[in-house]
Amino acid sequence: MVFVSALLVTTIITVQLYWLNKIYSFEQRQFNNSVVKSIRGLLEDVQLDDRPGADFQDLIEHPSPNTFLVHIDAMPANDSLVYYLSSELQYFEVLADCILGVYDNKKGEYVYQNYLPAVASHHPSKTDVQLPLIHKHYPYIHLYFPHREQYILSQLRFWIIAASLLLLVLIGFSASLFYLYQHKTLNEVQKDFVNNFTHEFKTPLAVIKIATDVLIGPSILQQPDRLRKYAAIVKEQAEHLQFQVERLLRTATSDKHMLQLDKKTFAVNDVIQEVLHQVEPMITEKNVKVDLELEEDSVKIRADRRHIAMVLVNLLENAIKYSAEPHVIIRTSAVNDDYSISIKDNGVGIEKKYIRHLFKKFFRVPTGDVHNVKGFGLGLNFVKKVVDSHHGKIVVNSLPGIGTEFKIMLPKF
Repeated sequence: MVFVSALLVTTIITVQLYWLNKIYSFEQRQFNNSVVKSIRGLLEDVQLDDRPGADFQDLIEHPSPNTFLVHIDAMPANDSLVYYLSSELQYFEVLADCILGVYDNKKGEYVYQNYLPAVASHHPSKTDVQLPLIHKHYPYIHLYFPHREQYILSQLRFWIIAASLLLLVLIGFSASLFYLYQHKTLNEVQKDFVNNFTHEFKTPLAVIKIATDVLIGPSILQQPDRLRKYAAIVKEQAEHLQFQVERLLRTATSDKHMLQLDKKTFAVNDVIQEVLHQVEPMITEKNVKVDLELEEDSVKIRADRRHIAMVLVNLLENAIKYSAEPHVIIRTSAVNDDYSISIKDNGVGIEKKYIRHLFKKFFRVPTGDVHNVKGFGLGLNFVKKVVDSHHGKIVVNSLPGIGTEFKIMLPKF
């Protein structure tokens, strides 16, 4: 609907501009025709041509839009020429100011010039506009209309106002459509977030409730192994909830303020080992195969160790969650002044049309079943903010059904 409406609005504006141009061209031709008729009337009123068989069109030159030259054989009187020319211009409704000059080819100059204001002219009679001297081998009358463009535009005033109003209406309509589309998108994002939030918290809360029901049972004290098991379950689920809450708060805080970085020098290879130890329960649970291809020199970089670790945790979690039989390859390499960290998986992959939206808050790639993988769509948004805060860049390469690679480039210093 938005696309069709935008196409319709563009078509209407294009047609409107086309017709305005056509009308403008028509008014120009009308103006020229009216001036030529006025000159014809002037030649009938005042005898200026001694060649009775001459073609009228041969007597007029039109070297520029505002200029008309009339070939004459006799020098007319100034007063008579001004009177008859003013009358003819008014009769044929040429309501634009005119500068009149009579050129004497023997003297090579204008013998006189006059300013002929139109009826109800808004321009001053005294003007600094000088007639350009056009040398000819014959005498001529020079008619110059300095305000021709303004006059023609004034004739189009109604069309210009109508077109402007239509343009404003179309802009308002387009803005309304965009607002409605944006509002609809935000509603869908919020709905997905609420659904994801509900599913993310509902399961651990249900597990905690079941475990606590068991823990308060009268016979649990006589079963220490079972007690430890259900206590561990409560602890694990509580830590999971705490982690998700901290992620939400961290994202909300990063929206209001720039990330506060505590930059220190450290080896990324060491951080990768720590992160792998941190996500070891998930690796064990899903039987993940992890291949490490780390650069041997253990080059150090200057960055915020804690934030870089969280970035790697997020990327590893995604690599594991979106793979049926996870196989993750982690590569590091130093290239000139940059340090590259690559995490590649064999998961479901991402269609090209979704890649540019990956780092938007709350965005999650449609997978057929919205809730088959938990999450809020905040992880990659946070990853992008951390990388940007370090003046680095992140590149995504993915093929549906093959897997995805996230490559992070960070400056070493």
